[in-house]
Amino acid sequence: MDGPGNGARVNQDLHVFLCEYGEANPGDVLVVDEEISAEEEVTALAAELAARGREPLICCPKVTGLGVELVTNVFASRDRIASLFGTTPAGLHAAYQARARAATPPRLLPYGPALDEVATGDAADLAAVPMIRHFASDLGRYITSGIVVAEDPDGEAGNLSYHRATPHSPRELALSLHSRGDLWRLLGRAAELGRPLPVAMVLGGHPLFMLAASARVGPGVDERDIAGGLFGAPLDVVRTPVHGIRVPATADFVIEGVIDPAARAPEGPFGEFSGYSSHRSTNNVLRVDAICRRRGALLLDVVAGNSAEHLNLARVPRESEMAEQLRTRFPDVTALHYPASGTHFHAYVALRGHRPGQARQVMLGLLGWDPYLKTVIAVDEDVDVTDDRAVLWALAAHFQPHRDLFVVDGLPGSPLDPSAGPDGTTSRMALDATRPPGFEGDPIRLSPSAIARARSLLQTL
Repeated sequence: MDGPGNGARVNQDLHVFLCEYGEANPGDVLVVDEEISAEEEVTALAAELAARGREPLICCPKVTGLGVELVTNVFASRDRIASLFGTTPAGLHAAYQARARAATPPRLLPYGPALDEVATGDAADLAAVPMIRHFASDLGRYITSGIVVAEDPDGEAGNLSYHRATPHSPRELALSLHSRGDLWRLLGRAAELGRPLPVAMVLGGHPLFMLAASARVGPGVDERDIAGGLFGAPLDVVRTPVHGIRVPATADFVIEGVIDPAARAPEGPFGEFSGYSSHRSTNNVLRVDAICRRRGALLLDVVAGNSAEHLNLARVPRESEMAEQLRTRFPDVTALHYPASGTHFHAYVALRGHRPGQARQVMLGLLGWDPYLKTVIAVDEDVDVTDDRAVLWALAAHFQPHRDLFVVDGLPGSPLDPSAGPDGTTSRMALDATRPPGFEGDPIRLSPSAIARARSLLQTL
């Protein structure tokens, strides 16, 4: 697939992306020809592949009772995400930020595939929207890829955000909002005006659109503009039939309706990124006015829980923003990584030839800027921050607890952190695993010739 970096326009259609990616990377796409159940088996398949060190894009044409093909695990591989930007994982942060800074307003089209089939009123039944159960512990079948599009009641910038959702009735979705997010703010403003908030939930967008929806931006920035930056061209949008909300023209499904600030419905438990089944929910309700779908629609699923896909989709934009902020303020920062082992709560940062105290300052910056982080480990630039073992080795070899650890208490944390206090606060810890001044030690090493010989031998064994 051509990217904006080489002057070609990116086709914004998920279906085109899947076709082109499969043709170019057949070894990175797993097509499951056998029939599988919509009850947990898709998640189990992705989990078993991950346990074997595999992270392919997964296509399931025959999911029992679903009626459409299911595609999942798109974001499980950082190499695959980097390929969207024409770069490698090492260059992903810079490439993402460069495109995000080139934000471009959407282009409104009179018609798009998302409007191929439109059902309104009583005909807008959620039974027509394919969903699967991800874990045995979940309340039921869930939408995990749903991007809620809302437009400011005061006419300012709109907002994209992810929210898990499950059917409550044929025309109601129970969903959990982020109580510190922009959608929550917009819903509060609608409540002040005495009216519900019109929204549209999008299922099935191009991966770049989905990454834009994860962007961490202020309330005055519309993530649809960020999508334009990532595409290198305006996001093509159409208006939904009832409330006129601008959604991607090539979406597979669009569920349009309103969120009543006063309505509540049971929602959860659901398997969250922490690795635990979460009962914490705002228990909001989306009342459905219309369901739109394209002909030949598919279900784009996001593997739930603490899967690599779920974590990568959220953390690539976060890492990219944090890396840019750190390097702008601290030029000695060489790398930043949020390891899957730490879900969203850990970060590793590498520094070159830093002065005394700077590692602490860098870690304080991270712990202050990112409300999810609980633990940051600083290492020297020769330590691979993408390798947990390398970071833990640096911790073992360089770290002295009495000297290199500090804790900050009483800060707001993630509402989905099962260890957070009743008031939602958490403590945060920084561990300096860089070599201290005067450190004595010569790292063991192998000569390039010995390494080359070993690799040559292994090719024949």
